[in-house]
Amino acid sequence: MVAGDYHGTLGYSKTSFCKLMLRALRLRPGRPARVLRGHPWAFLGEIDLTLGTPPADGDHVELTDLKGRCLGAGLWNGRSQIAWRRYSRRPIPLDATLLEDLIKSALKRREGKLVARLVWSEADSLPGLVVDRFHDLLSVQTLTLGMEQRLPLILEILQRHLRPREIVLKNDAATRKLEGMDAYVRTVSGKPLEPSWMEVGGVQWRVDLLGGQKTGLYLDQIEQHAHVAQWAKGRRVLDTFCNQGGFGLACARAGATSVLGLDSSEEAIQAAQAAATRNQLAARFEVANVFDWFTEHREEVFDLIILDPPPFARSKDSVEGALRGYKELNLRALRLLAPGGILATYSCSHRVTEEMYLEVIEAAAADARREAIVLERTSQPADHPVLVNFPESRYLKGFLIEIRA
Repeated sequence: MVAGDYHGTLGYSKTSFCKLMLRALRLRPGRPARVLRGHPWAFLGEIDLTLGTPPADGDHVELTDLKGRCLGAGLWNGRSQIAWRRYSRRPIPLDATLLEDLIKSALKRREGKLVARLVWSEADSLPGLVVDRFHDLLSVQTLTLGMEQRLPLILEILQRHLRPREIVLKNDAATRKLEGMDAYVRTVSGKPLEPSWMEVGGVQWRVDLLGGQKTGLYLDQIEQHAHVAQWAKGRRVLDTFCNQGGFGLACARAGATSVLGLDSSEEAIQAAQAAATRNQLAARFEVANVFDWFTEHREEVFDLIILDPPPFARSKDSVEGALRGYKELNLRALRLLAPGGILATYSCSHRVTEEMYLEVIEAAAADARREAIVLERTSQPADHPVLVNFPESRYLKGFLIEIRA
């Protein structure tokens, strides 16, 4: 059960529930909408706006089907193509009471985690709100206008329940423009916040919440860093698209004989090398285009290769090209693996399904003439939950492959 779906769980009686009815919009006839199958979004062209004045942007609005049956309550923004985003299956307002209940439920699901994603947008019934925790610091993103308007309430709730030393508003995502919002990054206190060293996954990282990528540090692969490192002892490791070196550092810590990390970002490579020095780990990191590096180092041999590239398919039209890119990348990696070697390969493109990605690996293995077996399928961690009927929330998939010959 998703928090906020049933009024009984939020303390509303049947009598008070009837008083909380929201303004209702209706789907447009003749438009097959995914929201009818449980998807939490409705697009602007799917909604009938001929029945009165449109609601104010940021309002909470009920959506009904053509027969008047409730499809849920959501945040409205007529300036966005995704005009309605559901936060509850019931027509109840997203007021201070419901916000607190939803945030408390999200925090309870991550109870005890000191470094984690505490709130993840639609997957926590809080569309457009992302909250990451880094020990006593929080990084908050509001990616929808409705959440931006409720930000003072959200911050008060987070401060009261978590008592962080500081909260960073990391609102520089390009998607904010689609909601008609400006970009900004600042602390809630208005004071500067210097980068600091903190332990994440058993390794000391220099975390820069104001200037770092995304909300300050990629959190969705931390569990995989440690998991893949279990295979690293005594192996030669190549960590591609390494960002700040998460996989490579974990492998060095686990006893790899050598570690080489590659990334095109000079800033990321500097951060990875600084972390290696800080943790006294023998790992080397280089600025490189990974595709070009594979071409130039065809004679290299490794026992463990990690492929964790950025999303290749950022739009529906780019899926075919992305699959070609993934195949070429896996093919080049497979050719460099010694017999008995391990390939840890991932895709974070939500439009590329797990089965599509496995077909890519199969094709790459056939072209490389390598005998490969699937040791394990992997997915995103529990603090990045997958919402059923919302495929966009399931984006990270991976495989651990062993090369037999």
